[in-house]
Amino acid sequence: MVDPRQSDTIAAIATPPGVGGIGIVRISGPDALSILSRLFRPRHPSRFPRSHHLSYGTLVRADGRLLDEVLAVYMKGPATYTREDVVEIHSHGSWLVLRMILAEVLATGARPAEPGEFTKRAFLAGRIDLTRAEAVMELLAARSEAGAHLAVSQMQGALAGRVEKVREALVRQRAVMEVAIDFPDEDVEILDGTALLQALEQEVLEPLRDLIRMADQGRLLRDGVQVVIAGRPNVGKSSLLNGLLREERALVTSVPGTTRDTIEETVLIGSVPVHLVDTAGIRDDDRDQVERLGIERARSKMAQADLILFLVDAAAGVGRGDRELYRDVQNRKHLLVVNKVDLLAREDEVKGLDLLGGDREIIHISARTGEGLEELRQAMIRQICTDGQELADAIACAPNVRHKVSLQAALHACERLAAALTAGEPADLLAIEVQEALDHLGEIVGLTTPEDVLDRIFAEFCIGK
Repeated sequence: MVDPRQSDTIAAIATPPGVGGIGIVRISGPDALSILSRLFRPRHPSRFPRSHHLSYGTLVRADGRLLDEVLAVYMKGPATYTREDVVEIHSHGSWLVLRMILAEVLATGARPAEPGEFTKRAFLAGRIDLTRAEAVMELLAARSEAGAHLAVSQMQGALAGRVEKVREALVRQRAVMEVAIDFPDEDVEILDGTALLQALEQEVLEPLRDLIRMADQGRLLRDGVQVVIAGRPNVGKSSLLNGLLREERALVTSVPGTTRDTIEETVLIGSVPVHLVDTAGIRDDDRDQVERLGIERARSKMAQADLILFLVDAAAGVGRGDRELYRDVQNRKHLLVVNKVDLLAREDEVKGLDLLGGDREIIHISARTGEGLEELRQAMIRQICTDGQELADAIACAPNVRHKVSLQAALHACERLAAALTAGEPADLLAIEVQEALDHLGEIVGLTTPEDVLDRIFAEFCIGK
């Protein structure tokens, strides 16, 4: 059912709160030009309005009082973001002035835009598919250059194009099955199960699995990973945090237990935003209540971590407390980091390191001098991104969580289709699985996405976009 509010003229401030050189009020809808004409006084009336041309003038209230000197642009639909008539008023970037301008625009006939409503109108008008609409928000929220590249590639249709290729392959399979349904006596001759299975594997199943795998790498680029620095007191966790950040963020002393709470900072390592968490040193003997709470929080962060950097003190060697704590870490994704190697002679070995058992990569560093930190960064990237090519592919095209759920559902339907083809099931049953897969793929680009899902997606947008 068409939302009657879709024909309203909407308006919002399109620039963030604060003071800036320029602020923008955006208007979209059938009354956009008439609203502007009632408020705007162009310096050269004979040249106004010309679509997609900026005009200089003043903006006035309904009672004629001056609001601001502005640049205004009228953009005639459908050659606009929303495919409707669009107006933008570029004023001085005072939040107070922008709110006053918006109030006059609303009083003249527009209504306040809802979060993401401009982009939603672009989607509903067919200007962009749903993946491109979501990419707009991802670009605004990008936390790394790679994340921004990913969003831009989605805006250019990278994901939509790959999904469309899979849909086209499934449509071809459905066409064969529909012919077989129409001519049941020739079902066996029409349905070449071997050929359909081969095409299904190459054109559908393999691409779907690739896209699902890319989604995990895409999550790293969008959201980053949580890396927890863990270990016994005084092994150099805070010094390592400072070293990875290249700044003195955490207080460092020789007194065990200096860090009593978690300290969290974000740094780019490679293309990935890494949320570093420095935790309280974990020891089991009785301490004060504050330190006990810090230790509990440290264990909680370790349980949630994508990667743990487990530190031991090269000079002190590996003791019973290190071994006991390592039992909580050894079955999780982690790196064993030997710190304070600057305190050892080259021929010395770290006492007790072999008691931790297992065959694993060990990184030797000095957080104080910086020795080994670059090697540690590279090891972290290897642990986070298991395949460099996958990360490169993800930067070009990676589904988000919503996409991944639909891709997995489509994959399961196609796997059932493959099993049914192998078993020689009739065409009408095969067609059901094909249609289910098509429906799930349609959810990704917005062809079959339920209205409540659309509402949730656009509700995450900022107002004015």
